[in-house]
Amino acid sequence: MKKLDLSQYRVEGATEAAIEDFNGFSAEDKERLLFAGIDVENPSDSGAFMHLNHSGVHCKTHREGLEVMDIKAALEKFDGLPDYYWQLVDKDKDEFTKAAHDNLHGGYFIRAKAGTKITEPVQSCLFIDKAGISQNVHNIVVVEEGAELHIISGCATAHGAKESAHLGISEFYVHKGGKLTFTMIHNWSEDTAVRPRSAGVLEEDAVFLSNYVLLKPVKDLQMYPKLTLKGENSVARFNSVIVAPEGSYIDCGNRIEMKAPNTRAEIIARTLTTGGTIINRGFIGAEAVPARGHLECKGLILGGGRIHAIPELDSDQDGVELSHEAAVGKIAQEEIEYLMARGLDEDEATSTIVRGFLNVDMEGLPKELQDAIEKQIDELDASDAM
Repeated sequence: MKKLDLSQYRVEGATEAAIEDFNGFSAEDKERLLFAGIDVENPSDSGAFMHLNHSGVHCKTHREGLEVMDIKAALEKFDGLPDYYWQLVDKDKDEFTKAAHDNLHGGYFIRAKAGTKITEPVQSCLFIDKAGISQNVHNIVVVEEGAELHIISGCATAHGAKESAHLGISEFYVHKGGKLTFTMIHNWSEDTAVRPRSAGVLEEDAVFLSNYVLLKPVKDLQMYPKLTLKGENSVARFNSVIVAPEGSYIDCGNRIEMKAPNTRAEIIARTLTTGGTIINRGFIGAEAVPARGHLECKGLILGGGRIHAIPELDSDQDGVELSHEAAVGKIAQEEIEYLMARGLDEDEATSTIVRGFLNVDMEGLPKELQDAIEKQIDELDASDAM
């Protein structure tokens, strides 16, 4: 992991004014937010949250049984959230967790109450539009027994937000029979440093589906979210699509620990470099039987860059079923020639292969978000493969 000097970033700043709607954003910022999964022209019918720089500026919920609050308001209302706040992530884990604890700017608390089915995604956005600041947030998501919740969390910087940093703590609790679909889209800039620290726990019959998309440049990103399956019949799946242009350094991965019988885990990662560095980690461990897990790390190198895949499987239990696939390479020339023989030129053939490689099925994405992701993939420069 690259060394990051937090002293170069400002942690104090003016409080941002509350935002009733998103009409005040420029067309440029709206596009940046759209590419982070937040469609400001069509806000969610379920609920929406925005944190801008150092302040929560927008928080609304439109569904009975759904709570969407600024984390500071939730801490005050619920006596510090003793069952959830800093229970899965150690505040002393590293300098970044310590900084987020000591200088908390905000974040969100989202809870689906028992039996509530929230089918329309809740939109949450963490946005930076000032240069030289560190944004420190703490997010907590709770899905109570039998509830269902889908969150689209977009993180982005404005074009003028140079040399900024984002420190994000996230804790996820999926109770018995609950289902959480969590889609995170990052749209940072080439001089943004990012340090998420995330963990989640699943009870009996719980399901957690995590989607992560990073298609734009980032200076330096390091994250390794962990899910613990402590309840029987719980299921977890991570899907990731990551692109590293020249100048990007990405150290990322996922960890799933299966601590109860009849659990299932899957980690699927597609990584592509056009000049940047990607360290792609994956870990599935099983401590109970029966348990099934599959880990898949596939990387594509176009025109330079580096991908380091580190898949790990671990168990001392007789009867577990754990498997992995890992591959790193370039586009095979025969694949390009095959498509060229069917009427595509070389750039079109390369683009077609790249789109197919990055096409990982992500459950529950709205059409507008899927279209935005596909547009970004189409914008990848096929000439980098030459």
